[in-house]
Amino acid sequence: MLKTTAYDPVTRIDLARTLAGRGRYWTTAYLVGGLLIDSGCAHSAHELLAYLSDKPLTQLVNTHTHEDHIGANGRLERVKAGLKILAHPLALPVLAEPRARQPLHPYRRLMWGWPEPSNGKQVANGEVICTDNFRFQVIYTPGHSCDHICLYEPDCGWLFSGDLFVGGQDRALSADADIWGVIASLKKIANLPLTRLFPGSARVRENPQSELQEKIAYLEAMGEHILELQRKGESVSNIAHILFGGPMFIEVITLGHFSRKNLVRSYLCKLAPSA
Repeated sequence: MLKTTAYDPVTRIDLARTLAGRGRYWTTAYLVGGLLIDSGCAHSAHELLAYLSDKPLTQLVNTHTHEDHIGANGRLERVKAGLKILAHPLALPVLAEPRARQPLHPYRRLMWGWPEPSNGKQVANGEVICTDNFRFQVIYTPGHSCDHICLYEPDCGWLFSGDLFVGGQDRALSADADIWGVIASLKKIANLPLTRLFPGSARVRENPQSELQEKIAYLEAMGEHILELQRKGESVSNIAHILFGGPMFIEVITLGHFSRKNLVRSYLCKLAPSA
């Protein structure tokens, strides 16, 4: 399933696998001139290719290599002559061999599917990616994944945040994420003069500084609570229950890959950044 929304000159493209007539677990790509930011999941790749068939496309930037952001890379590379795919250096092995480098849990295969291989070129932190009318600064923002980047257009004040910021108050985390890295990366982008934030899912934010600061404050306060409970001798399971309540549906369908305990463990793994 594919839906588009115009934020001239940016086109937001929402993508999802269609099940029982409805889109499930949406992810978002953005088209700005000849630049595409992320490519959705494999299950929606045919719809994205159909939408882009009559549009010039010269560059594709992946904010990170989770399967719901690189799913159409390989197919786009085959049909769009000269397409340049750009990503973090750590992303390139995953793009080249997604099945070997990034095994998927059953729920991930069901909802998003296996990406096809693609050839990527690395972008450096601070590097500028240019289109005819815009210039996008690459900002390394690890945490959600080790290969995560954001794109910042300084003249317009736009930030394409991938999955670093999608809003909400986190109560669970994937097993491979780093919550202290997320906090540090959020602080990095919160200092930028922003007029609009384009996330990898969820709604577009206008003048997002206050929401970014609220998110940082929430995550830091949660870390303090977790560290205090650990000092009192509480187990990971007890801390998760005290702070976040009982089991969540997402823990069941992900077989524990995305869970309250993983969030607690990530806070405790490195303790506080100053520790």
